[in-house]
Amino acid sequence: MVAFASLAMAQEGTAPASATGIAAGKMLVGANGARLGAVYRVTEDGSAQLILDGKMVTVPAATLSVVDGQVKTSLTKGEIRKLH
Repeated sequence: MVAFASLAMAQEGTAPASATGIAAGKMLVGANGARLGAVYRVTEDGSAQLILDGKMVTVPAATLSVVDGQVKTSLTKGEIRKLH
């Protein structure tokens, strides 16, 4: 079943979050290089959720990338605080 799901995602042009290197527990780094916090959960669409200033925030998948093994977002901490 898992192989089928992975195959279906590959055919659709998407990859599961684990294949992209984004996983729970990985440190999320902001646009300016600041450590924002550990990824709490990865949603089905590849967005990363983390607890920031005591609140759960979802960082959109479109802003995420993995560079040299680090999960990075193109957003700053201030921009992430404004997300709902």
